Amino acid sequence: MKQLGAFLLRLKQELKTTFTFGRTFSILLGTAIISFGITNIHSRVGISEGGVLGLLLLCNFWLGISSSILSPLLDGLSYLLGFKYLGKEFLKTSIFASISLSFFYRIWESIGPVLPDLSGYPLAASVAGALLIGTGCGLVVRQGASSGGDDALALVISKLTKWKISRAYLFTDVTVLVLSLSYIPLTKIVYSLITVTISSFMIDFISSWGKETVEEEASRKQSRRTSGRALRPDSSSSQ
Repeated sequence: MKQLGAFLLRLKQELKTTFTFGRTFSILLGTAIISFGITNIHSRVGISEGGVLGLLLLCNFWLGISSSILSPLLDGLSYLLGFKYLGKEFLKTSIFASISLSFFYRIWESIGPVLPDLSGYPLAASVAGALLIGTGCGLVVRQGASSGGDDALALVISKLTKWKISRAYLFTDVTVLVLSLSYIPLTKIVYSLITVTISSFMIDFISSWGKETVEEEASRKQSRRTSGRALRPDSSSSQ
């Protein structure tokens, strides 16, 4: 009984440390914006996706594998990679983000469309959708979390290759979209490429805004040490 009490107390402390108000609010806001953009723009206009979702559609078309089987498999694999390379904090916040995303999907679907139908304006839809989804994903990724397999895979690639997060997103999205040309018309792929390009840079901007990279921090510290030595009087010349 004491062990159970100690475990629950430790769990409570870990959750309190992990889910601060700022982090929780950022993830909730981010997932609300993502689901709003997909429900009101992407789903209605039919803009295809890259990354894990695009790979799911590709495998479904060519291999006939059911999405109900492949979706949790691909997302689970991405989360396992995230847990291995990004740690336990990533897994905890990502589970919360995924639940939050599903919750907001349910809300927006029950409310129904609130934006004008942009089906006749695919370019405007691709840009507007990219801005919403890029902003939402950026808020989630900024907290070291992932709202789905796409984010997890991009974060792992960024961690292993030292690429900027925008480059990692573009790599996965563009690779899948190019392969999707085997069954999706070029005109639709073009709008998807516009969407993933804009959203990738939005994610990078939002997730890194105001943050100092490791390289910048090291450079700043080195510069401070160098200037400090330069300002220090030479003991040999003072004698």
